[in-house]
Amino acid sequence: MSEEKKKTIIGKAVDFAILKRIFTYVKPYRKNFALALTTTIILAFLSPIRPLLIQYTFDHFVAKSNASMLLIMTFVLVVVLISEALMQFVDSFLTNSLGQKVIKDIRVQLYKHIVNLRLKYYDNTPIGTLVTRAVSDIEVIANIFSDGVIVIIGDILKISVIIVVMFFMNYQLTFIALTTIPILLYATYVFKKSVQNSFQDVRTQVARLNAFVQEHITGMNIIQIFNREKAESEKFEKINALHRDAHIRSIMAYSIFFPVVEILSSLALALIVWWGGKGVLEKETTIGDLMAFILFLNMMFRPIRQLADRFNTLQMGMVSSDRVFKVLDTVDVIENKGTQDASYIEGNVELKNLWFAYNDEDWVLRNVSFSVKKGETVALVGATGAGKSSIINLLNRFYEYNKGEIVIDGKNVREYELSSLRKNIGVVLQDVFLFSDTIANNISLNNPEISIEEIIEAAKIVGAHDFISQLPNSYHYNAMERGGMLSAGQRQLISFIRAYVYNPKILVLDEATSSIDTESEKMIQNAVDILTKGRTSIIIAHRLATIQKADKIIVMDKGEIVEMGSHQELLRLSGQYKRLFELQFKEELV
Repeated sequence: MSEEKKKTIIGKAVDFAILKRIFTYVKPYRKNFALALTTTIILAFLSPIRPLLIQYTFDHFVAKSNASMLLIMTFVLVVVLISEALMQFVDSFLTNSLGQKVIKDIRVQLYKHIVNLRLKYYDNTPIGTLVTRAVSDIEVIANIFSDGVIVIIGDILKISVIIVVMFFMNYQLTFIALTTIPILLYATYVFKKSVQNSFQDVRTQVARLNAFVQEHITGMNIIQIFNREKAESEKFEKINALHRDAHIRSIMAYSIFFPVVEILSSLALALIVWWGGKGVLEKETTIGDLMAFILFLNMMFRPIRQLADRFNTLQMGMVSSDRVFKVLDTVDVIENKGTQDASYIEGNVELKNLWFAYNDEDWVLRNVSFSVKKGETVALVGATGAGKSSIINLLNRFYEYNKGEIVIDGKNVREYELSSLRKNIGVVLQDVFLFSDTIANNISLNNPEISIEEIIEAAKIVGAHDFISQLPNSYHYNAMERGGMLSAGQRQLISFIRAYVYNPKILVLDEATSSIDTESEKMIQNAVDILTKGRTSIIIAHRLATIQKADKIIVMDKGEIVEMGSHQELLRLSGQYKRLFELQFKEELV
């Protein structure tokens, strides 16, 4: 969000455009909202009853020494007090539950939107910032209902009712009671502006803090490997200090404002006691009136004091809403206009004059053309940055190519329905991501259509059943976050089982054997042979020894195809492939 936009939202008492959009989420809970509003209105009219009953009791029963009626009125007061307390409980429960229901719906909508954003969006957006939007900012939106609109309406209505009742009882005492209100309103305005700015700083620093912590905990192994703990801790201290300072600024505003309110309220009370006491002595005011006005004054100052805080809560909720809506309004998704079902594809893949750049015209792929027939295995080799992985990203439509065409079974990939296309293209990455869940759930990805029996059978076929069986709880062993409790080879084997149980028509292996030991490589090579048998396969390989059986090997350099052929054909060319092969062969001999 731009600074201008932030100031615009903060500068308004209420941003009705954002508020209107927030309340569209209330529609499914109209009854809940109506009940909350009703209880709030009832409370506003119920509150003045107690002071009026006390006034009546003092003037009619205490002054006249009527002990029996005093006892009855005391009982009535207790009943009214309990009724008010129960109504406050219902009101608080309804407003808070409404807020939780609304943010649950917003959070679900936001998450669904986030998972459908294309990968380029994540290239430019810190994950910690998205976490803040999906968790912290949405929690703030709940306050719009629990401490915002409905409560503000109730407070204003309560103040209005109290002032009207006071005027009807004694207009002179009412004017005396309201003498400090102009000063209080000015103090409230200054407080509101001060807290607005500090709260905005707090939200900004929370986002920065989340982004920093998320990124550095994820990359903790790098920090420790390169002995950067002290340096990164110092960075964290600076960011945390900014977060602390933002909070302290808001604390300072509260520390000044509340004593000011207490002083003004005490001053108003003193004026009431002085003027009302004088009226009692002169027989112009009753003791009951004086007692009622003292109670009214306390009841009036409490919501006035809280209104500034509630308006800040409302505005911070709208600022957070604007941030969340900005993500929801981000149109950075892969267009899914395809209608073809990819479930019946045979697996014939063809790239025609393909051009692609992640940014502008900084081409990663230049005029790339090749084909893979059904059941064939094609290997892509070349230096890092040659464009191999980009081809995989384009085939799955994680990114969109700029020029040319990708065709599967004679149809452009854009003609296939997106989820159907990706369901039938299996990808095994070099960096295997496992969730903090059981081995079985990491394989099936919690797909209820895949049974534990199918998982075990697939593990046996791939050759991973033995090592999984030896784990505590076997297939129910928790792999922990990112599979931290397993070796690289074990994680890779699990990714192969995952690909096998989903039975894709096209299989992609992206550097699947580049970061494992020789013993694990043999197991994985066996798994590769099983997975690729009779299935169209594209293998991105670093170790050339693992792709010698490929039907076709494509050598890439700087986004272009420089050589193409079988292993033996490329060796006879005595070109780049042969040099790479001989270099690796010598390294392995050494």
